[in-house]
Amino acid sequence: MATARAPRRFCRCACFCTENLYVARYRLHVRFQGEQQLLRDYGRILRSRGCVSPKDFQELLGELEQEVERRQRLGQESAARKALISSSYHPARPDLYNTLQDEALAPEFLAAAEYSASPGADLEGLLQRLEMVSGEKRIYRLPVFTAPFCRALLEELEHFEQSDMPKGRPNTMNNYGVLLHELGLDEPLVTPLRERFLQPLMALLYPDCGGGWLDSHRAFVVKYALGQDRELGCHYDNAELTLNVALGKTFTGGALYFGGLFQAPSALARPLEVEHVVGQGILHRGGQLHGARPLGTGERWNLVIWLRASAVRNRLCPMCCCKPDLVDDEGFGDGFTREEPTAVDVCMLT
Repeated sequence: MATARAPRRFCRCACFCTENLYVARYRLHVRFQGEQQLLRDYGRILRSRGCVSPKDFQELLGELEQEVERRQRLGQESAARKALISSSYHPARPDLYNTLQDEALAPEFLAAAEYSASPGADLEGLLQRLEMVSGEKRIYRLPVFTAPFCRALLEELEHFEQSDMPKGRPNTMNNYGVLLHELGLDEPLVTPLRERFLQPLMALLYPDCGGGWLDSHRAFVVKYALGQDRELGCHYDNAELTLNVALGKTFTGGALYFGGLFQAPSALARPLEVEHVVGQGILHRGGQLHGARPLGTGERWNLVIWLRASAVRNRLCPMCCCKPDLVDDEGFGDGFTREEPTAVDVCMLT
């Protein structure tokens, strides 16, 4: 009698608690291993950005120490929030918690995904079914969700935002938004979106980045509004590939801007600006430097899905650029695994 295979255990890299800590007031990502290391590595640039007095530096130290402690508690606290939400939250749109239906997806997205999964599909054919924003930067755009689905999802997100349920920060740079795995939308919405639709698309667009071997994700919604987060500093994602979908509402400003890959010299020499279109998704490599210009008016909500391939990141952590030092984590963790996925052609990923 066959036995069921145990679910894969995902991990994070130990560098999560030391690398890429974002200091908003100085618009800087730093490595933090202690006071002397911080002074040695970042003293000059910090002074040039306004961290000049002993008081400034002590306040910065306090912020970084608090952020390290937050990251150390993150997995346990996130699991506790998810459990409480699951047992006590009453959704405004319970229909969203059913498995994703084709009716929620834009016809253009369905057609592109269907073509990508068909025998003989190739990149040239796929590019006829989506918009190439930049061939050089390999940035693409296409409609993803229908307008009614965007409105329904926004209704649910605002209902949750106004509830008394605990809420985690969507990531280390955004303060306002929702983690979809905590809300309970990972399994019904994001996982089928990745497995059924995004994987065949990404396999053609980004075969060298693990597009055909996506096996986990991190999905969150970010909110920009006056008096809250208005812009986003330059960064790259902890992902092999990223999908960013504008959900609404009505807004001006807030365009995305893209530079080169984070490893490249002068990576932000000539940034490319891309306006958001509600319902449409922007596809790009996780290592592409990008940010968001200041919001002018209104509110902007975006669904961001970091798509991860353990076949790629198990060999090199994108955040510390070293062989990952694995630490067991909750859920999908940061997409690392202790074993290689089966049947991966490693030559395709080099």
